[in-house]
Amino acid sequence: MPACKKKLFVVDTNVILYDHQSIYNFEEHDVVVPIVVLEELDRFKKGSDLINFEAREFIRQLDKLSGDRLLKKGIPLGDGRGRLFVEVADPRSELVDKAFSEPKPDHRILALADQLREKRKDREVIIISKDINLRMKAKSLGIPAEDYEKGKIRNIDELYTGRELYEDVEKSVLSRFYEEPFAVPASDLPLDGDPVPHQYFIFRNRSASVLAHFDPEKRMLGRVDKQTAFGIQPRNAEQTFALDALMRQEVRLVTLTGKAGTGKTLLALAAALQQRNRYRQIYLARPVVPLGNRDMGYLPGDVNEKLDPYMQPLYDNLGVIRHKFPVESADHKIIGKMVETEKLVITPLAYIRGRSLEKIFFIVDEAQNLTPHEVKTIITRAGEGAKLVFTGDIYQIDTPYLDSQSNGLTYLVDRMRGQDIFAHVNLIKGERSELAELASNLL
Repeated sequence: MPACKKKLFVVDTNVILYDHQSIYNFEEHDVVVPIVVLEELDRFKKGSDLINFEAREFIRQLDKLSGDRLLKKGIPLGDGRGRLFVEVADPRSELVDKAFSEPKPDHRILALADQLREKRKDREVIIISKDINLRMKAKSLGIPAEDYEKGKIRNIDELYTGRELYEDVEKSVLSRFYEEPFAVPASDLPLDGDPVPHQYFIFRNRSASVLAHFDPEKRMLGRVDKQTAFGIQPRNAEQTFALDALMRQEVRLVTLTGKAGTGKTLLALAAALQQRNRYRQIYLARPVVPLGNRDMGYLPGDVNEKLDPYMQPLYDNLGVIRHKFPVESADHKIIGKMVETEKLVITPLAYIRGRSLEKIFFIVDEAQNLTPHEVKTIITRAGEGAKLVFTGDIYQIDTPYLDSQSNGLTYLVDRMRGQDIFAHVNLIKGERSELAELASNLL
């Protein structure tokens, strides 16, 4: 069998900002970083967001790799890998000039790919970009272009939901969950295969039903009852499961997915407040993704005033919980005191960098707007006694270079499935109002 022809991958800026180690993931093939990409990375290197961290890490990595060698001649990327080149394109490309009049960075990348195809006819030149529009432009010019696939889930329809439903279960089986010791060995139940650690189940027989949780240590399924957390009571089976996972001390990492209004953030915050004495602090954070991909600079006011619109949904959830109690009650007052003393911190995710995460109940809201590497960066900073909760809607992405298959929340659910300290629940039913549920389903 003839050896596979080596390829030449031209990497776009957004790929590096998505994963600063991306250049090592092209096997034996060579990687080209256009000089215009280094120019764009220069704009991102300053700042406290995780995207700025990615830019800085790549620049440091490139400096360490190159040493005193010339990037134009190529640098070996390691055993079994190709070489890395930094290439400068001729500003004129007849193919690109005919199609596009503006000298945009994207067009300079297209021009370089076109020129490399002419120079290196022994190679297949492929543009790698997370920008769908750039890929479409490339393909319209006859230049192969692909998405960066690392961290992408192949079949989103098969993503782990965290729970299974079994109908027509014998009533004698259901009754065992109400008898001592209120748990049933997994081997005694009509399950399709081995249950996943901390997986949840709904067993039904007409009007009778049982909610259950699988304990990976005991290999038993125990009954899950509704519980209240700081005034918030679950309204459906999935919310009951979510609150159970959030309250379990042995579960150190929880992911909650679902459309708007299913109660993900509210339940997480209520559980954190209920367990406030177990933790040094509660952090409630979210990534700042400006609406319409516009920079925050266009908003009026100082930094805090610019951030307020992005943080307001978190304060709204806190307000829902506070209003569960009379104004003069101790529970109502304790929330205000926790905010004042920074026992409870609501902040943009970027502001968490550098803080100790020991004995912290850390809720990351809108986690679908994070890359897999950003999620990994957060989790690997978790200290002793920390509990991390990631919530979000994997179909509601606010950043142009992520989708339901490649965002950090989807990646986290897929990779952590089966771990003894992890639990996941996909919430289905909206509980804000009949109108909100109708809009979420139809519009």
